[in-house]
Amino acid sequence: MSTVTVSDNGQVVIPAAIRKHLGITPGSQLTFSLEGNTIRVEVKRAIAHTTIDEGFGMLVCPPGPTRHLTDFDVAKAMGVTIVKTW
Repeated sequence: MSTVTVSDNGQVVIPAAIRKHLGITPGSQLTFSLEGNTIRVEVKRAIAHTTIDEGFGMLVCPPGPTRHLTDFDVAKAMGVTIVKTW
């Protein structure tokens, strides 16, 4: 059993071992309920870990010629003149 301290804002830190065991990651939602004098906390939705391969094909290139980063002049687009002084 772990003991934590409640902050002035009513916040607590869930111990790392418990977060890992329950799969609680940033963005996870927890449901709180009161059962007598006991607070019950349930993981409503844990965000599943994904890999790069699972995202393959999600982005589609628009039709037209292929463009590369070297095709863009950021300073020109911003209307800035760069003066080299070395």
